[in-house]
Amino acid sequence: MATIDNGVNVQALLEAREALKGAPEAAQFTWRASSKWQKGAHSTTSIEKFFGLGQEQTHKSESVFAADHPEIFAAEDNGITPIEYLLVGLASCLTAGVASVAQNRGIQLRSVESTVEGGHDIRGILGADSDVRNGFNDIKVTFKIDADASAEEIEALVAQSQKRSAVYDALTNPTSVTVEVA
Repeated sequence: MATIDNGVNVQALLEAREALKGAPEAAQFTWRASSKWQKGAHSTTSIEKFFGLGQEQTHKSESVFAADHPEIFAAEDNGITPIEYLLVGLASCLTAGVASVAQNRGIQLRSVESTVEGGHDIRGILGADSDVRNGFNDIKVTFKIDADASAEEIEALVAQSQKRSAVYDALTNPTSVTVEVA
């Protein structure tokens, strides 16, 4: 029997799942991002601390993300657009899910690639047409996966990843968002 290693500690995830069944309060996490305006449409957002398992937590290191708009929008293009970060989040979450599910099912991955495309009519955000929504009209994710598995098993990996993806869920179900001025 070959050892499967996709770099995911499934045993730790399964143990966490069991432990949190008996301690739902510990499963309440608060993720945080702090953004600072730089100039024009350019901002930087940092992520370092979060709350989980009943206490404050800190990532190994702070991550900083630059957001801007492309030059065709009369901006300086110092980073990707904020809406593109949704595509990054979706791609990363689904890909992590594929690796985790494959590890749990004993499927060795050789490569996982995805293309995520979001259709967006920008007349909404520009205020050019009040009937056009501001966000994506649709998003398409296409995976190319090379693994020791049948086509059906690979499709099942992707389906289970989609089923458990926090980002997919946040994009496809209403989420309460409160915006306020401190």
